[in-house]
Amino acid sequence: MKITLDEDYFRSIMFGLQDGLVSTTGVVVGISAGVSDQAIIILASFVAVSVEASSMAAGQYSSEKAVHQLDKSGKHRDDLIIGASLMFFSYLLAGLVPILPFLIFPVGTARVISIVVALASLFAIGYLKGKIVKEKTLRSAVEMLIIGGLATAIGLVVGNFLKV
Repeated sequence: MKITLDEDYFRSIMFGLQDGLVSTTGVVVGISAGVSDQAIIILASFVAVSVEASSMAAGQYSSEKAVHQLDKSGKHRDDLIIGASLMFFSYLLAGLVPILPFLIFPVGTARVISIVVALASLFAIGYLKGKIVKEKTLRSAVEMLIIGGLATAIGLVVGNFLKV
């Protein structure tokens, strides 16, 4: 039995994983660079990832619904609720990756571990995506790593600039 992954569902999963890691890492390291109170960092991080995952799921549902409404050929048959759910859970689970070190380690150590683990995860997801779509795996991995690294750098710069 061959299992196939619907393009629309694959897009939801990949977008959720990548954006969950990239956005949340940027937010978490930016906040941790701007404040030293671990409780505030953890609270802000969980609020951010929860709101962002919900927003991404709602955006997934709305945008995919518009695609379905435009598609008069009937090509798009994916379930809107499943797509939105995949986006939500992919985003939420990936977003937990950069938060978890702050639950275990002191802020300075957690920030470094968070960045390393998030970037390594992005590299792995990029590699896996390359394998699934049968494209250059290393290029796919490096591309995702660069995207995540830039967002993380922006979070660090803003957090350091606006320290409170």
